[in-house]
Amino acid sequence: MNPIQYNTKQAWKIVLLIFAAAIGIASLWYSNYLVKSLSKSERTKAEVWAMSTRSIMTMPDVDDEFISFIYAVRDSLSLPAIITDEQNNIIFWRDLDSTKTNIKLEDSLKSNVQYDPLYFQKELDHMRQAHAPITLTLENGEKWSVFYRDSKALRNLKIFPFIQLSLIAIFLIIAYTVFNSIKRSEQNLVWVGMAKEAAHQLGTPISSLMGWIELIKLKFDAENDQVVNEMERDVTRLEIVADRFSKIGSKPILTNYNVYDVIMNFVAYFKVRTSEKITFQVAGDSHVEAMLNVPLFDWILENLLKNAVNAIDKEGNILLVIKENIAKEEIFIDISDTGKGIPKSNFEAIFQPGFTTRQRGWGLGLSLTKRMVSYHKGQIFVKESEVGKGTTFRIILKSNLNYEPTQV
Repeated sequence: MNPIQYNTKQAWKIVLLIFAAAIGIASLWYSNYLVKSLSKSERTKAEVWAMSTRSIMTMPDVDDEFISFIYAVRDSLSLPAIITDEQNNIIFWRDLDSTKTNIKLEDSLKSNVQYDPLYFQKELDHMRQAHAPITLTLENGEKWSVFYRDSKALRNLKIFPFIQLSLIAIFLIIAYTVFNSIKRSEQNLVWVGMAKEAAHQLGTPISSLMGWIELIKLKFDAENDQVVNEMERDVTRLEIVADRFSKIGSKPILTNYNVYDVIMNFVAYFKVRTSEKITFQVAGDSHVEAMLNVPLFDWILENLLKNAVNAIDKEGNILLVIKENIAKEEIFIDISDTGKGIPKSNFEAIFQPGFTTRQRGWGLGLSLTKRMVSYHKGQIFVKESEVGKGTTFRIILKSNLNYEPTQV
């Protein structure tokens, strides 16, 4: 997957995210529209209730049948409400908490009736904040204020979209996590199967090559021939590579090694197989030790050094520096090159499976490298890079010996 393909994939993710956000916004907008419509309807209900209450209280000589009709209208409009006079005295209420008072509505205007002032004052404050009061003007010129708050159904409707979107988001996160985990598990099984099959297929020709090399040594008396010795080293290297693949899926065995010596041994093998115009240098603390699986650690170094060589156009330098952080019991391994560098926007992407800047690359090298570093309970990241000047990768390993290996 080249950067263009990777960016296209990221763009699709952004498009889907925007689409999901649009659905959420549309849901909130429509819910808000419904809330406003119902709120307007409840305002009308409150006004009808207030006028019917005034009619009952100011028309005592009206026909009983008409009064019964007014009562029926008033009682059908169920909203929590409080009526106050001009002095802000509470003179009437309805649909409040019945546990706070045992007063009947018909008795609320009697002078000897007492109610819980703190409860009613609290309710009144809430109603003042919720809606502007409805003003009722009596025949004698006195003005009453009617306060009300939303019904329980309307209050629930206001918070329903947020609950709905939260549940949808939780469901999507769980579903994405589960499916992603299943996908990774299936991919891992495929990679493990392919790796073990590759190791099995390599076994026979490697054994055959080792036999042919021994035959060449005997037939041509080439025991000390440099070319034959290098061929033997390459075949041994192939044997190590096959062994790496055969152990994928099993727990690696970590042993205490001198980090400097392991790096020096691999660099000595690697540099004679690259251009003479590229120089290698290993520096830093030569005494530090860490728990390593050498075949896997060599694989880490191989991937990083190959990337460094490919990044260098014609000639350049590759520097490996080992530093010990005694306070944190850590070992820093910095691998720097004078190659073409990495844009900062790709610092994280380069470790993603399938990401590559090479036309024929598979984009698996750094992804495998990061995984193998994690087998050593370590970390790897781009410490610094500048386009046209070079890149420095940093590996952090634990220098203490008290940790368990994880499965490859």
